[in-house]
Formats: sequence, C-alpha cells, structure tokens
Amino acid sequence: MEKEKIKILLGHGSGGRLMRKLVSEVITAEFGMEEPLLDSAILELNLPGKAPDAGASRLAFTTDSYVVSPVFFEGGDIGDLAINGTVNDLAMTGAQPLAIAAGFIIEEGFAVEDLKRVVRSMSLAAKKAGVRIVTGDTKVVEKGKGDGIFINTSGIGTIDPMAKNLSPHNIRPGDAIIVSGDMGRHGISVMARRNGIDFDPPLESDTKALNGLVKRIFSFSNGEAVKVMRDPTRGGLATVLKEFAMDSGLTMVIREEDVPVMPAVKGACGLLGLDHLYAACEGALVAIVAPELAESVLEAMRHDEAGRAAAAIGRVVAPGQYPDRSVILETLAGGERLLDMLAGEQLPRIC
Repeated sequence: MEKEKIKILLGHGSGGRLMRKLVSEVITAEFGMEEPLLDSAILELNLPGKAPDAGASRLAFTTDSYVVSPVFFEGGDIGDLAINGTVNDLAMTGAQPLAIAAGFIIEEGFAVEDLKRVVRSMSLAAKKAGVRIVTGDTKVVEKGKGDGIFINTSGIGTIDPMAKNLSPHNIRPGDAIIVSGDMGRHGISVMARRNGIDFDPPLESDTKALNGLVKRIFSFSNGEAVKVMRDPTRGGLATVLKEFAMDSGLTMVIREEDVPVMPAVKGACGLLGLDHLYAACEGALVAIVAPELAESVLEAMRHDEAGRAAAAIGRVVAPGQYPDRSVILETLAGGERLLDMLAGEQLPRIC
C-alpha cells in the first residue's frame, strides 16, 4: 500500500513550531542555507579593482509574500503592509532600504478601483520610508483560484556600518529585552475586522516602516549595544523570544506588567479567545541589548515617533534556573507561565 503523503496545513504558515520544522527540514536543508535564519540575507560584495576592506559593501536582501484577508483593514491595507513589511525585514539586519520589487497575483473579478487603492498606498508607504519601487510583475488567475490579490516583494538595502553582525548567537546572560511599541495590535485589528467587531475609536493596525527608528538607534547608541533585532509578525512576541531562546541556548524572562499592550487589544483577545503575546505586530521590533547600554537604546527609540512607547520588558538568563531554551512570563498575579511556540495557527491570513 502506498504511504499517504503528508499535506501542508494552515499551521505551516503560522510562524510557529510547524513552520519552523517545515522550513528547516524541507527547505533550508535542500538549499544548504545556514541557521539561524535572519529576516534578510547578508551579502558581502567586493568591488573589482579595490582592496577588500576598501571596496566591500554589506547588503541585506529579503523577500516576502502578503496574503492578508481582508485586503483593507483599519489603519492600512495589503499595499502599505507589503512595503512596510519588506522595509522592516531589511531594517532588522541594520539595513537602510534602497529598492523594492513588487509582484501582483490578482484574481479575475478583483475591482480595478481597489487595485488602484492598493497601488496608491504602496506608493505613499514607499515614499515615506525613502525607498523606490523599481520593478515587478503582474499575473491574473481565474476566479476562484485566488483570494482577491496577493503581493510578493523583494527588497535590497545597505547595512549601517555601526550595525555589527546581528545574530541570536550574540545574546549573553544579563542582556535586556526591549520592545519599541505595543504588542499584538496588527493581528487583532485584522481579526476584529474579519469578525465584524467594531471599536470606538477604531483599533488601527500599527503598520509602519521602522528603518528610521533603526537608524536612530545606531546613531544614538554604541554599535555594540544591539545583539539582535526582530519584528514580531506571525507568532508575535512570544514566538520571536522562543526563537531567540532556541538559537542562543539561553532563557528569556519577561514581565507581564511591563509588556505594552492597548486595552482594546486585550479586550478583543478575551472576546475572541486569543493571546496578544502571539498576535502579530507590523510596526514594532524586539531587540536584545547589552544591559549597560539599554537606557541609551530606549532613549534613542523614544526620540522617534515609531518608538514612543518603547519599554524594557525583561532579561536573558543563563541555563539552570529554568528549563533550557525557554521563555518565562512573570505574571501580574505573581506566578510564572511558560511560553512556547504555537503548534498551529492562531491567526491565519493576517500578513
């Protein structure tokens, strides 16, 4: 009897445990890609005719696809989300964006006026981030073979000389865990719109480009301050910290009272049975920072509009006190809760 083939599930795109397993066992192993994987690949280029130290350029290169449903949501749409998400993936490696390519997969019957609206928001987001959309592709599929519109992007940028080789391998016990803003707002905004939940005032996605914030961090603080950065998109804050723990071999301990979250997000999570620690952000970052420089990084963040709500939320702990490679939440009630990666999909189709 022929062995039944394992099928792809929605959870394989969650950013959680199933996705990490799929990527590491099926994709990166075949391509020979080194782990830990960052938000962008780092390319070392040497200009011909120049000494390596004089002609070397460090570039960041990234690609992503956006399948958000609904296409339009409070505070944004799939268009500005695609640009901001690409810029942010570059920024998490310390890069400033140079150019973006955009590919559209459009379902037959999608309204031309809606396409114009999406493209316009992409243009405005690109101008705000200081990046050019330089090339792309358009395909149309039969009705019923898509879901309105999907967007694929690729981006390239130059890495700030002050940004060292950012990696989870740089994390050390005692390092501070910092976030640049409130958690979970994008994912809950999209889910609220999808489920017909209204807020007064509206709960808007936090989608925004973070390259200006990252530039400020490296200009205001010592280049050795930041060990690694990540934007908590699919899987949210808890998943990013679990990835840091697994890749560094250390434990992340965070304080529930210090994690910034809007009351509306907490309320919606209670209504929908969700956890804001696993809900996506599209305009915030998580940074692991040398403890003696944490205040400098926080000050730099708070001087930028995208980092007004920056907060230190925890610390890195050596193995021994807690289970290896774990994430611990110190709760408001005075207890401790173990945070793990989601096994499946909490919030499908949110980015």
